[in-house]
Amino acid sequence: MPDSRIPLYLITGFLDGGKTTLLLDTLNMDYFNDGQRTVLLLCEEGEVEYDPAFLSQRNCRLIPIESQEQLNTAFLQEIDRRYQPERVLLEFNGMWPINLLRNLKLPKTWGLYQAIDVVDGSTFQMYLDNMQSMVIDMVTEADMVLFNRCTEDMPLSGWKRSIRAVNRMCEIVFEDDQGEQLEVEDILPYSLDEPHIDLQDEDYGIWYLDIQEHPERYAGKTITFKAQAMTGSRLPKGSFVPGRNAMTCCAEDIRFFGFLCKYDRARSLRKGEWITVSAEIRWEYADVYEDQGVVLYAQSVEKASRPQDPLVYFR
Repeated sequence: MPDSRIPLYLITGFLDGGKTTLLLDTLNMDYFNDGQRTVLLLCEEGEVEYDPAFLSQRNCRLIPIESQEQLNTAFLQEIDRRYQPERVLLEFNGMWPINLLRNLKLPKTWGLYQAIDVVDGSTFQMYLDNMQSMVIDMVTEADMVLFNRCTEDMPLSGWKRSIRAVNRMCEIVFEDDQGEQLEVEDILPYSLDEPHIDLQDEDYGIWYLDIQEHPERYAGKTITFKAQAMTGSRLPKGSFVPGRNAMTCCAEDIRFFGFLCKYDRARSLRKGEWITVSAEIRWEYADVYEDQGVVLYAQSVEKASRPQDPLVYFR
């Protein structure tokens, strides 16, 4: 049954990252240029400005939001009552906390349709190095992450892995300064031409992300890697989860990443001990996933020493 609620399109990103340009291009699309009443909620003004005549021709009303406190449910309900929009665009201020959106209760007749995080490729690494938690917050909430102003000499594959580490389901698009889409190939540090992969410690994160996006590349192969054993009564009998702790945002945000592994001597493993696993890779249904996913069938499990750096990084 189609959703009858008024669609809200959310655009996040830092100042001068290209949010306004994206919205102007969007309003030029046939779908958004059909005469429906549109309200554009503007939380910050960048270098690119909105032309009042352009907005008027598209039946679009611009409403500035001057402060974080103004963006609340009562304000949105008043917008709904006064302007009766048929769709809403919200250009969010990238310096405001994303929790403001997470905690924002929309009018009952509104529904979030799409969230797009706009990223300027020329400044992304700077923001990632200095404001990583804010970058990750916006990416986590996005249905699409749109990189603009990119060049082929930028580490696009590494950026893609960084995004995938915190939001596996979002669409990731790279565009150059002309708006042309760039194809970004996955550069793997190991060969897929051989039937067996001998995975190095520093490559675990790359493998973990790639196998979920392209399981067909790995099904039927065998792999050897170092991991920690995650055990517990909630796992199916004769199984455990070998995996690694990964830093996805900052030192306070460390998560365990691993896959279910069938092993008839799983009960002999101690939780958290380091092991070297050799296993066959399959893609099949598992109750713990409630869906299809990577399932490893252990061929050997041996005790191993702790690596020099036990953390995994996605880059």
